[in-house]
Amino acid sequence: MDIKKCWYKEMTVYQIWPRSFKDGNGDGIGDLKGVLEKLDYLKWLGIDAIWFSPVYKSPQCDFGYDIADYRNIAPEYGTLDDFKAVLKGCKERGIKVIMDLVVNHTSTEHEWFQKSRMGGDDNPYKDYYFWRKGTGKDGKGYPNNWTSSFPGPAWTWDDERKEYYLHLFAVGQPDLNHDNPKVRQEVIDIYKYWLDMGVDGFREDVITYISKEEGLPNGNPLSPVMRGVTHYNRGPHLHEYLQQFKNEGWGKYDCMTVGEAPGMTPDIALEFIKEGDKQDLNMMFHFQHMEADCIGNACVHTGFKLKKLKKVMSTWQDKMYGVAWNANYMENHDQPRSVSRFGDEKRYHDLSAKVLANSYFFLSGTPFVYQGQEIGMTSIYLKNIRDYVDVAAFCTHDIMKKLGLPEKLAMKMLAYGSRDNARTPMQWDDSRNAGFTTGTPWINVNPNYPKINAQAAVADPDSVFHYYQKLIRLRHTLPVIVYGKFEGLLEDSETIYAYRRLLDGQVLTVACNFTDQEQACDLCEDPAARELISNYKTHKTGTLQPYEARVILQK
Repeated sequence: MDIKKCWYKEMTVYQIWPRSFKDGNGDGIGDLKGVLEKLDYLKWLGIDAIWFSPVYKSPQCDFGYDIADYRNIAPEYGTLDDFKAVLKGCKERGIKVIMDLVVNHTSTEHEWFQKSRMGGDDNPYKDYYFWRKGTGKDGKGYPNNWTSSFPGPAWTWDDERKEYYLHLFAVGQPDLNHDNPKVRQEVIDIYKYWLDMGVDGFREDVITYISKEEGLPNGNPLSPVMRGVTHYNRGPHLHEYLQQFKNEGWGKYDCMTVGEAPGMTPDIALEFIKEGDKQDLNMMFHFQHMEADCIGNACVHTGFKLKKLKKVMSTWQDKMYGVAWNANYMENHDQPRSVSRFGDEKRYHDLSAKVLANSYFFLSGTPFVYQGQEIGMTSIYLKNIRDYVDVAAFCTHDIMKKLGLPEKLAMKMLAYGSRDNARTPMQWDDSRNAGFTTGTPWINVNPNYPKINAQAAVADPDSVFHYYQKLIRLRHTLPVIVYGKFEGLLEDSETIYAYRRLLDGQVLTVACNFTDQEQACDLCEDPAARELISNYKTHKTGTLQPYEARVILQK
């Protein structure tokens, strides 16, 4: 099968969550000067692109996903000139830049919202958001029964306009009304602004929410969470609006787009990313494999099931190959650390971190690496609710209390599944505050930084860092890794993740033991094959050792 070749399929993307990456001015918050300082580190790792979580001006009620100015930088991260310096530094090193773009909602502090609050028939911003009058005799009843993703009503009363506004997320994140063509033109202009500056693409946050069903009808009253979601997820004009964004905006540039959407399945994803004239986006993130150790939310921990992970991955591989392109990841800013979830962080830290990297880097699709993943950073497991900073953590804790869960159990669940696990400062060295800042860190530093840090990892040729470096180099040199056809192996195994990639007569075989016990496996025993990478220096014939990964190439 002939696969369309392009640059975004051949790259490895590194996600930076700027607040926790590197503090360049000593105020305890990561910033763009800190990023600039570490570009050579990223170049040495070998990545091809940086995806920046939001760096726009924002009150930070959801750490940047509440944008107050799409054309400027949050003061705590620096200035627009600082961003341009980072962009220039990336271009000089051959690193592309992907921006996180949130167009389903803004911040209540955005100029559009402040002007929209004024109302008035001649106000051009009047319908930039969803405003509705209250219901009931007193006019204070909610316009419908929708609930927010951050639990509570999806409507908040505004005293100035004397109406309710819709927010599918936090109170400070009002939903934009994309049915208004002026709003869509604003979005198109935002694309052009950043692309003209030199960025190379966008990660589109909750992009499937931007079209709401006409009339905003009530949701299922029995739905315990996200009531109304069937009326705003993949709404009636979604593809129409995405096509407009492409045809009049980003599609006029040599750039890439990757969507992010809850409830995504391979069949639904193909509606958006199937290659051809009607393609809306280049790739789509999903969360299905993130449920390999939980039910719905990482806090509802059920224990890691490798077979569950494999089934999800194989389904996406089989359905996308030749018609669309996967976005592969094991962790990001919304998920606990992968080695803590799917590996053995205590007894086999390095080996299991490497096996995780190995398991997804050879899949068809573009691999994404989250900051600190390349050195095996672990979850912090915060024990006291006062130590949390994420709004979602407080919402989850409140739900647990309302459900009557004992505080000890609630905190245990939160410690495992909280997004704050991914947001602790990047561990650069074994100095105070892990070398992240000379000031007071905005969030707790993981206390294991004297052992797990970038300086030690770079100095150790057998580290997790150097394993990722080698994986990235292999993707750069072997087309079979990028474009080969996927073929699942040992699919009923609950202990081994194995598959093949095939291209032009070459056969690449991957075998990963996800347990702390030896497992019988003879997939990598061909004496004529070339071993590309392994996390063990010596092997046992017909056996995979605890958390052993092997990859061979047969011609």
